[in-house]
Amino acid sequence: MQARALPLSRRLLASVAAAVTSAFLLLQPTGASAASLDTAFGPVQVKDHPQRVVALGENTLDAALALGVQPLGALASRGGSDIPEYLKAKAGKLPLVGTVREVNLEAVLKLRPDLILASPGLTREQYAKLSLMAPTVVPKGGALDDWRVAFRTYAAALDRNAEAEQRLQELDQRIAGLRPRLPANTSLSVVRWNPQGPIMMSSHLFAGQLLDQLGLRPNPLAAQQTQRPHTDILSLENLSKADADWIFLATLNPDGEKALAEARQQPAFTRLKAVQAGHLASVDGQIWSSSSGYLAAQQVLDDVEKALAN
Repeated sequence: MQARALPLSRRLLASVAAAVTSAFLLLQPTGASAASLDTAFGPVQVKDHPQRVVALGENTLDAALALGVQPLGALASRGGSDIPEYLKAKAGKLPLVGTVREVNLEAVLKLRPDLILASPGLTREQYAKLSLMAPTVVPKGGALDDWRVAFRTYAAALDRNAEAEQRLQELDQRIAGLRPRLPANTSLSVVRWNPQGPIMMSSHLFAGQLLDQLGLRPNPLAAQQTQRPHTDILSLENLSKADADWIFLATLNPDGEKALAEARQQPAFTRLKAVQAGHLASVDGQIWSSSSGYLAAQQVLDDVEKALAN
């Protein structure tokens, strides 16, 4: 009698267990010391100088590349079919191991990682499976918490603490130089246009944290989003709630761009104070509403400087 095939999840777990058992000594450098990192899922032992890193998230890929580490695989960006556009020059062509919403565990396993960097939001079930393959580091906190905490956690996992502090110092120096060049008492809102309509991003997200450091005032509704990354979809009748001295408009895909193009013709859009003043800036939605990290921060500062600096 032919044996019945195991379900995919059981086959995967069996494959993972076999791979870990057979390759453990090969993947762990002999005599290498280990550091214990405090993560969202408790202490994780990470070997010094990991060589085979998989980046599961836009911010993890940003951190690795900013710190001079070339991952073996990454995820497609939110709303996209490849890694974020702003990272392609540094990353080159990377194998994709899933999307932000769904990690392909078998594809990760095939890369034989010795370290997996994952974004906050990874489920405990996913973590349990990934951590069988390699030490899996998920920072504490979430999207509304200080992005630098996650950046430093990834740096510690990569054994690049000194490089991380140097990058953050460079960033702070640039912010200090740019802030006096921006118009005083200026409000700014970040709006992402989806196919279903516009949403305003919380000012407590990554980009909003940088805008706060630059002395720019958030839209009141954006500031109220302390528990959510964005508002509900705003109808055109309620679009005025997103108004500010400046509006930075973001999209994630062609469908969002099409919806925005149609909305630009509507009276509710043209009546906005920012529109009438010519204070609209189109920005990359992956950077301004989805990603975080040193490289994304530099792009945010580029966009602000181009639009507002004197």
